[in-house]
Parts: sequence; C-alpha cells; structure tokens
Amino acid sequence: MIDIKGVGEFFSLDIGTNSIRATQLSKSGDGSWNLVGMGYTSVDPQIILSDSEESKRKLSEVIASMLGQSDIKTKNVAINLPSQKTFTTIIEVPNQDKKELARNIEYQVDQYIPMSFDDAKFDWALIGASLSKQDYLEILLASTSKKFSEEKMEFVEGLGLNVVASEPESLAMTRALYSGEIENRAQLFVNFNETSTDLSIVCQGAPRLVRTIPAGLFSLVKSASQNLNIKEDQARQFILKFGLAKDKLEGQVFRAIEMTLDNFAQEITKSIKFFSTKYPDIPVGSVNLSGYVGTIPQMSEYIASKTGIQTYSSNPFQNINVPAKYQQQVMNVGSEFAVAVGLAKRSNR
Repeated sequence: MIDIKGVGEFFSLDIGTNSIRATQLSKSGDGSWNLVGMGYTSVDPQIILSDSEESKRKLSEVIASMLGQSDIKTKNVAINLPSQKTFTTIIEVPNQDKKELARNIEYQVDQYIPMSFDDAKFDWALIGASLSKQDYLEILLASTSKKFSEEKMEFVEGLGLNVVASEPESLAMTRALYSGEIENRAQLFVNFNETSTDLSIVCQGAPRLVRTIPAGLFSLVKSASQNLNIKEDQARQFILKFGLAKDKLEGQVFRAIEMTLDNFAQEITKSIKFFSTKYPDIPVGSVNLSGYVGTIPQMSEYIASKTGIQTYSSNPFQNINVPAKYQQQVMNVGSEFAVAVGLAKRSNR
C-alpha cells in the first residue's frame, strides 16, 4: 500500500500463520528475474498470534536467524498484509481525469471500507475503463486498520529493517501467478493458505474480482482429524501425501474431508458466477491453484470437476532463474511462496 520509489534493492517478507518466507529477486530481462536469495522457516502459530513481548522476541529471533542464512543482505523490505486484516475490493466511479479522481476518492472511501475512516489506512489504484459500465472507471481499493499497520511496521523496523512497501496478500499473489493474458478470457487465481484462501480473477492484466475465503488447509486438517479420529499432525500428513486419491487408504481421507472440500469448491464456483454476472461477455478460461491447494494430490482434478473449467497447479517461481543451491528448497516449499514472490516482483521505479 506504499509505492516503492528509488529504494534500489529490497526483499519481501511474508509472515504467515505457521511459517515465514523471504525472497529477493533481481530483474534479468523483460518478464524474467533471478533469485538472489530466499529464506523459509516453520514457526509455532502461537508465537505469531500472540501479542506478548516474549512472543515478539522469539519471532524476532526466528526471522533474524532465517535471514542470516538466506543470502539476503539489503535492509529494505516489502511486507505482507494478511488477508484477515485487510479489505480489498473493486469499485466503479464515473469517468474523470486522474487529478479530479485523486481529489474525490477520499470523500468516497468511507462508503466502501468496513471500518471507520479515521481508523483506516487505505490506498487505491486506477485499473482503467470499466468493462461492464460505459463512461465509468474501475478502481482497486485496499484498506487496513492504522493500528495494525503501524504495529506491524514497528515490529519489522525493530528488526533493523526499513519497510518500503506493504501490500495485501491477495494482490501480491496475483502478481506472482499471472503470466500473461488469455485472449478474451479471464483467469482465476487461488492461493490456499493455512487459515484462509485468497481468490483473484484477472482480465486484461488487472484484478476485476478479489475476495478472501475464511478457510484454508487447517479446515481440511480439522475435518480429517475429527472424522478419522486421529491427531492433527497425522491428518495433515495424510492430506498432503494422499490428497483426494480414492485408491489410497481405501479413500478414507477423501471421505473425511469431502464436505469441507465441497464448501470450498462452492465458494470458488460462487466467485466465478458473480464475475460472470458482472462481465457476461468474458468467460473464466482457467483456474490456477497455488499454496497448499497446488500440492494436494488430485486437487486440480477435483476443482475442475466442480467448476467445469480447466484447472492447473501454478508455480510462483515461473520465469525466475533459480540457482542450484535453492532448487531443492523451491521444489519442496515453492508453492507456498506466491505472496513472497509477488511482493518481491513489485516495481521499484
């Protein structure tokens, strides 16, 4: 939500619910990058969720240790704003020049954001002419609470870092996964996190629908744990190893999570229908999965069967040259890096 201007090198820091990711990229050509450094570490969710000084101290130590092993040297950092703490939407306003828009937008924001204007920090970007309303513009609007934003910035800068940008996770992941336009079609990007799922439908190079589903991998883990009467750690292992395969463990894992999966698929279908109602002439041509959903066996086939749309597992490291020393790490956890890679791809011009 802060533009990067003239800061030179920077890296991304994605503090998730149960893991932390960092990425630094350098531009190597038009649409391609080199991976300069990356870091990944698991962390106890209780440490991240706690506001205690002791938890903050432990988290600081974890991040410092990770960065120390990452080849990242710059102190400039772009940070994630968790989906649960942000509100992002697309609004339409009557056609006007950009200067007039800049003057007027502040007076219109409070009717869209779900918090008091005085308590909110917001940013906006002009997408362009509306694809559904003549003589209207589409605006991307993002907001978060000032208190949360300031506290997170204070924490990160307390690590000796210089925060040069902050951005909602849904926007960062879209930048990482989008690789080019499909003629006359929109693309749906789905990033399945631990406790939430970000969806973004992109058309003509810009997001036209952005939303967050308050369910993620943990929802599946909880269902499997309860229905199979096993511990959550074992349920997680079963889901990530056997996925939706009906010929593994006699299909018990799939049956245990089927109802939760169906609710998840319904939310995706609902998003597609909403988009299609607003833009009836623009079909959604593909569904692109990342995060945990991109690695759960047979998830792509399942989503495709529910939506009737070709579904793929997306790679956040597409068009990125990965040095040999990081290739195994990218292979193991690369699907979780959509937010970190998207933040690192922000322009610094």
